[in-house]
Amino acid sequence: MKRFIRSNTRALRIALFFIADSISVVIASYLALLIKCDFRIYLINDEYIDAISEYAAFNIVITIGIFLGFKLYKSIWRFAGVAEFANVVFACLVSSCVQLAGMILLKYDVPYGYYVIYWLIFSCEVLLTRFAYKIYMYIKNNTNSDADAPKINVMIIGAGEAANMTIKEIMVNNLNYNVVGLIDDDDSKTGNYLQGYMVLGNRHTIIENVKKYDVNEIFVAMPSANKQQIKEILDICKETTCSLRILPGVYQLLNGKVSVSSFRKVEIEDLLGREPVTIDMKSVADQISGKVVLVTGGGGSIGSELCRQIASYSPAKLIIVEIYENNAYEIQQDLIRKYPELSMEVLIASVRNTHRIETIMEEYRPDIVYHAAAHKHVPLMEDSPNEAVKNNVFGTYKTARAAAMYGVKKFVLISTDKAVNPTNIMGASKRLCEMIVQSFNEKYDTDFVAVRFGNVLGSNGSVIPLFTKQIEMGGPVTVTHPDIIRYFMTISEAVSLVLQAGVYATGGEIFVLDMGEPVKILDLAVNLIRLSGYEPNVDIQIEFTGLRPGEKLYEEMLMKEEGLRETANRLIHIGRPIEFDKEHFFDELEKLKMAAEKDSADIRDYVKRIVKTYKTKE
Repeated sequence: MKRFIRSNTRALRIALFFIADSISVVIASYLALLIKCDFRIYLINDEYIDAISEYAAFNIVITIGIFLGFKLYKSIWRFAGVAEFANVVFACLVSSCVQLAGMILLKYDVPYGYYVIYWLIFSCEVLLTRFAYKIYMYIKNNTNSDADAPKINVMIIGAGEAANMTIKEIMVNNLNYNVVGLIDDDDSKTGNYLQGYMVLGNRHTIIENVKKYDVNEIFVAMPSANKQQIKEILDICKETTCSLRILPGVYQLLNGKVSVSSFRKVEIEDLLGREPVTIDMKSVADQISGKVVLVTGGGGSIGSELCRQIASYSPAKLIIVEIYENNAYEIQQDLIRKYPELSMEVLIASVRNTHRIETIMEEYRPDIVYHAAAHKHVPLMEDSPNEAVKNNVFGTYKTARAAAMYGVKKFVLISTDKAVNPTNIMGASKRLCEMIVQSFNEKYDTDFVAVRFGNVLGSNGSVIPLFTKQIEMGGPVTVTHPDIIRYFMTISEAVSLVLQAGVYATGGEIFVLDMGEPVKILDLAVNLIRLSGYEPNVDIQIEFTGLRPGEKLYEEMLMKEEGLRETANRLIHIGRPIEFDKEHFFDELEKLKMAAEKDSADIRDYVKRIVKTYKTKE
């Protein structure tokens, strides 16, 4: 029986509404007549009763037909609102008018006042049957039966439709939240009510209202606000000890899918206030669609995101080259799951292996190569400088030469802001990589370019995962210097711009991505502690450990000599290449290779001879 009910729930629900509406028609008919005669039965004319009785069957059938037309049997009434309310009232009005016309046509004599009363009673009956569940939940929510289960005090930022839908869901589903009020910058709303909850004031009253109403959580329900507006609100909210949750975007509002579960935790990216990066997706698609694309370091933070975005543009084949098998397996499975039609090869290989890289290029003949394979951790490379040179410099050299040998049309090197006036071997090695691709661009038909950007949020080894682990362990959170700053961008943003820069590339350029305003690492640490629900230097301590070897207080995006040239995308610039003696460069590069292979203790001196801007701490 239970199985039958579960499999026929919708049909049974509609049948129950048919029965309820039929009964409502009969009750409304006789009750309207009784009210019209002031509840004095003896005043009711027998002709009236006969007319109503004879017309009842027609009335029921016609009314159900009208309700079907108004889709009253398809609405999800647990989420019904004003639109559904109006729809019911109007459907009942149409039913009443049709009844009037039908009874006149059939020459039934009933007082005209009866029809108005009938409409009012019938509307109330139908509304009651449709909204019974909502009424039940409202009563349940406002009783003291759950007094033993304390509710979470929540304040909602925004008093628009998103907030309205959120409150509805809390009420209908009896969620464990107590809405204390709303905040909205429209001062005309202050003191007004939404679903029975007061708009307490504007953003400047957030902190005082949090204290006044003992707020535990804040919901930011402003899906149409821009990133800067959200950042300004969150900057105030994070000064409280409340947990913060945010509705990600306006699409939920457009789809009518706003719910408490739609709110996600506020993340550090929300506090940067960066507007979403936009690219010309058609031009990127034209470049990648139907092409064979190879990504080295395809399992790393940048490389894996490159693979995901490239896969979305339907390449003829995607070749992922990765030395670390766990990373290779992870991105392979991710792409199989998301893009089952994708033609893909995942190859375990080192860019330091000349024969292996040349064999791959010869077999697959890629049209485009994105070279993301590199050692990138500054302190680790300071301790193993020869490995930085072997992997970054000569891994790039071997990959770029193989690409040129086997007809690659475009080679894009992923570089870094640390290549500008480098103070560490990692940055200096990436500057050498830039010089290699610039030199190769003059020697070969392949278009060789480099794309330079700063830190990406959440990448392996970056400060955000480190801080998160330290907070989970109870602290302390370690910051090297109170004044250290860095440029930040999300991984997906950086990769989108890399793909766009690839479209603009004609050969020899160093593209520089606009990373926005620099961010103090100390501010990141403080914000992340607060977003985790703790008070900095009270619950979680912040300790300063001093600058690490080769670390700058700030990073530069390009050298002064390079200048800047605009592109069609305001977030992508082109630095003018610095001229250098190419023949002398390759001679010095050969000496550097020999020194690295011998694990020379003087490897930094060899690098300095080539990279004149490389400065080491004496």
